[in-house]
Amino acid sequence: MLDRIGITATSLCALHCILLPILLPVLPLMGLSFLADHTWEHIFLLLTAALGTIALFSGFKRYHKRLYPFYLLYLGVAIYWIKHDFTSEVQPLFILTGASLIVAAHFINIKLCNDCRDCTDDDCQSAIEQ
Repeated sequence: MLDRIGITATSLCALHCILLPILLPVLPLMGLSFLADHTWEHIFLLLTAALGTIALFSGFKRYHKRLYPFYLLYLGVAIYWIKHDFTSEVQPLFILTGASLIVAAHFINIKLCNDCRDCTDDDCQSAIEQ
């Protein structure tokens, strides 16, 4: 459940960043000019990272004991975070790459959890040890 929320939040964040240049002139008219602020983006990204950490940790602790979904999550957050250090021409590439890594971390966590739920406890333990 948390992974699905994380995927949705990350996708909405990426959509927000990609559509922001188009919607920027309209935001003040709608009273939503705060959405154009980098601080808002960083807060939302930190919330997404916190939610992702909780979702991945619950799967890690309960089922699969694999760390690589965390690596993907934090790499995606880092790439997303530094996008403002580059020109506006390449920022969409950073957005898509970062968001894709975050979403991939959640999908992989779901798959690992489901695979472990489908096997017997002995099978899961031997998979973890490998």
